[in-house]
Amino acid sequence: MGKLKLLLIAITLMLGTGAVFAGGVYQQPDEFIRESFGASTPEAKVFWPDENLKQAMENILGHAYRGLRIRYWMDAGRSAWILDEIGKDKPITTGIVINNNRLEKIRVLIFRESRGWEVRHSFFTEQFDNAGLQDNLQLDTHIDNISGATLSVKALTKVARLALLLHKQVTRVDAK
Repeated sequence: MGKLKLLLIAITLMLGTGAVFAGGVYQQPDEFIRESFGASTPEAKVFWPDENLKQAMENILGHAYRGLRIRYWMDAGRSAWILDEIGKDKPITTGIVINNNRLEKIRVLIFRESRGWEVRHSFFTEQFDNAGLQDNLQLDTHIDNISGATLSVKALTKVARLALLLHKQVTRVDAK
């Protein structure tokens, strides 16, 4: 009976570790930026949101944005953003590319949660391809949920909306 108990404990621990170690670093942010722009990677720029934009950002996120400024990369009207948003308890680092006010690419770069890691796969992220932002700050594309990953899905949807909003702001500023 002692060996059977040890075997059952070992199996339980092995099955349980998959969820504990589900997160990880899938791509470094600087690699994402280089991949997105190729050999002509632009210098990073910094954007300081005004009070009106901060309120719109809070409406999207459901909480105040934690930083004072936001770093981004822009070339020929195409922008890239590295944004963090909490899933359940920990931040999910996401890379987003916006082109012509449409989402070109979204990728989970670093996932720190124990659940919800399925959002990193292309079957999920491809739903965001070519999404835009409506006047009510919602995406104009429906994003399907993943059972067991609801909070991660919400986090990625928020950062997609946020990046689209920020892109509109910086392209207005750059156009002046």
